[in-house]
This record gives sequence, structure tokens and C-alpha cells, in this order.
Amino acid sequence: MALEFIEALEKTIKDRHENPSDTSYTSSLFAKGINKVAQKVGEEAVELVIEAKDDNEDLFLNEAADLLYHYIVLLRAKGYSLEDVTKILEQRHK
Repeated sequence: MALEFIEALEKTIKDRHENPSDTSYTSSLFAKGINKVAQKVGEEAVELVIEAKDDNEDLFLNEAADLLYHYIVLLRAKGYSLEDVTKILEQRHK
């Protein structure tokens, strides 16, 4: 179930990249360019680290979700997918 949702999310992000919408936050990120997308990933990573040091489960999980979302957007902006990353992990696992 979780993997199905991530796959659906990745497809939606791909669609927003290929078919921009004026009302889409994802499309607006792509429109701002790779530097802005990469910056958002950095910001979300820092926020996740900060929340990891505390004991607020809700804040931690929300920041983890933000990081995952922005990471998928960055992959798409660079022309990659989670499958590309998974292949690397599979090779390392051997």
C-alpha cells in the first residue's frame, strides 16, 4: 500500500513536470528551476534533522514527508526516478 502511494505520487509529480499547471505547487517548483528545487531539499533535510532531535512524532513525520516529496521532485527535475536510485541500492546490496 505505501509503495503504491509513492508510485502514484511519483507519477503525479512527473505529470506536473510534463504538463505544468498554474495552480500546482509542484509545477511552480519546476518553473523556479533546479537551484530552487535543490534548495528546498536542503531546507527540508535540515528541518528533519532538527525534528529528529526532539520527541515530537507528528513534526518529525511531517518533515520526513516533506523531504521525501521534495526529493522526488528533485529526481524528476534532474531526469531521474526512484527506480534509478533503487537500482543503485540493489547493486550495493549484492
